[in-house]
Amino acid sequence: WEYCDIPACVWDMDCFTGIGVHYRGKKYTTTYSKNCQNWNSDFPHPHSYHSPEYNWAGVGDHSYCRNPSSHGKPWCYTTNLFYRWDYCTIPRCNRDEFNYYKF
Repeated sequence: WEYCDIPACVWDMDCFTGIGVHYRGKKYTTTYSKNCQNWNSDFPHPHSYHSPEYNWAGVGDHSYCRNPSSHGKPWCYTTNLFYRWDYCTIPRCNRDEFNYYKF
């Protein structure tokens, strides 16, 4: 017998596909350079996206951009009291620029 050359998926890429519900990168600032609020926190902005209810969306004890609302693209609540949320500047995955699989 021999091993098959089956690729392993890369989930922590710095790009997203579709509307970004599967994005698991580590971007933690918004388009307007606001820091992201921890998803397990309700300060300064209360919300309902707490884990474990939204574990499928990758939210949890971190401040990374995610898309648990399934709208638009990855975003986050900000730590700025006067700026509730914002989208994150994350490029869309491009087959010519990113390796989708590791062999």
